[in-house]
Amino acid sequence: MKKLLKYLRNYKKELFFGPLFKLLEAIFELLVPMVMAKIIDKGIANGDNAYIFKMSGLIVLLGVCGLGFALTCQYLAARCAYGFGTELREAMYRHINSLSYSGIDKIGASSLVNRLTNDTNTVQNGVNMFIRLAVRAPFLVIGAATMAVMIDVRLSLIFFVVAPLISIVIFLIMRRTIPMYRKAQKKLDRAAMLTRENIEGTRVIRAFSRQETETEEFRGAVDDIADCSIAVGRISAILNPVAFAVMNLGIVAILWFGGVRIDGGSLSQGELTAFTNYMTQILLALVVLANLIVTFTKAFAAASRVSEVFDIMPEESGEGLPANVSDSNIIDFRSVSFTYEDAGDSSVKNISFSLKRGQTLGIIGGTGCGKSTLSSLIPGFYRPTEGEVLVQGLSTAEWRLDSLRRRIGYVPQKAVLFSGTVRDNLKWRKADASDDELIAALKIAQAWDFVSKLPGGLDFTVSQGGRNFSGGQKQRLCIARALIGEPDILILDDSTSALDYATDLALRRALRTEMSGTAVVMISQRTTSLADADLIIVMEDGEAVGIGTHTDLIADCPVYAEIYRSQMNEREGGSNA
Repeated sequence: MKKLLKYLRNYKKELFFGPLFKLLEAIFELLVPMVMAKIIDKGIANGDNAYIFKMSGLIVLLGVCGLGFALTCQYLAARCAYGFGTELREAMYRHINSLSYSGIDKIGASSLVNRLTNDTNTVQNGVNMFIRLAVRAPFLVIGAATMAVMIDVRLSLIFFVVAPLISIVIFLIMRRTIPMYRKAQKKLDRAAMLTRENIEGTRVIRAFSRQETETEEFRGAVDDIADCSIAVGRISAILNPVAFAVMNLGIVAILWFGGVRIDGGSLSQGELTAFTNYMTQILLALVVLANLIVTFTKAFAAASRVSEVFDIMPEESGEGLPANVSDSNIIDFRSVSFTYEDAGDSSVKNISFSLKRGQTLGIIGGTGCGKSTLSSLIPGFYRPTEGEVLVQGLSTAEWRLDSLRRRIGYVPQKAVLFSGTVRDNLKWRKADASDDELIAALKIAQAWDFVSKLPGGLDFTVSQGGRNFSGGQKQRLCIARALIGEPDILILDDSTSALDYATDLALRRALRTEMSGTAVVMISQRTTSLADADLIIVMEDGEAVGIGTHTDLIADCPVYAEIYRSQMNEREGGSNA
């Protein structure tokens, strides 16, 4: 929680004056029983109506002033809490965007969303309740006990018996429920993860008719949350009945012994009434304090989860900016290995190669062999655990990452478009790109044919996630986006898988002619897509089992030759059919 206090620095006035106004409200509340005692002892006992009306007016005045102080505190608390929450969420969102792939992998996307929304809101509520009640509740307990002692020391001993009993009840309940609140937060993470998976994979779920199975799994997750919450509710439900029972027994004791002292003349009826009111105030304050502890427990648990995100170091960026030398190797891998955190084995093992400007590198291999991991090392999404990756002669660890990535056009394995227009999506690499540049990139990506026919053309609205485009259309738009600004390196991470052979061939030819100065790294499952590549790396279990041209690999690499023959047989079989 301490790490998050810096986001309260702009709300020091609210943090000071909010509790102060709440304290004034509590003081006025403590004065009311004393005024009532005077009305009973002096006004009602003597039949002095003028005094009764005067003191009743004072009670109304105290109530109005207390209401004004309470409303002022509420306003200051809301201003502070919601301002704090806004700054915290903004800082957390900015920090998440600064994390490397490894950093995001540590917590997971679903948990990050939950922490950014639910946990920050819980911390925000904790700040709100702190300003409103953290001063008032303890002050009322102490103040009411002090006022009771001032009225009658011997009778006030009942307070010092009842208050600890109620405190013990609260402690026992809190001891059981606090760990359960923490468990509930973790169960929310699982529900959020399932929600994300099911929404993103809805087509797959329907294709396999898994709706009922997935619904049952989700129902189980939310039932776990409900069971945990119900269990907490059942235990917490004991608090009020037990506390009120102890309080009422205390009031009976006060009335019993107070009546004896009234008969003895050492206590007045008004003072006994005030005594009873103070007992009630103490009980209610203790119950509020118990609820406040629950709120703070949730807030501290949530703050811990939020702090875990801030504890992850942002992506490291160097300061290097190499000269753009055209005849140097644009990419160099020198004995590069990479292992994911907590993984048992390396995903990439001892890879070495060089690629010059204008050349094409093909990467092929089975599923999970490390192809995408290898390509992710070039833009510095991951840092090699061994060896060195150089871009234009400078290690990716020394590059200033924003400058490095401006020189790279990256098309991920999963085509991702964002809500807005086609134009908005294409301008991600270069905000001031002209329409001519956008159209030229669309033509190279073989996307202009269908974009030109859309209502509004470049101004056609893209729905969330690009759901109003087919898979092949999304891939081509993503390729066009990466081409804007003529990057030095273009990485196509299996991003032509949804294209037919003719479109794939046309794309490769266009890249050769129109982007002749760009080094292309193409990951593909098709040997035909990589046949013209200057260099092909064949991956198997993270290792390069073959490096060379298409012709060389057919002759010398059994793995590549087997992939090639199987694909040729499939095409021939398909054409014969």
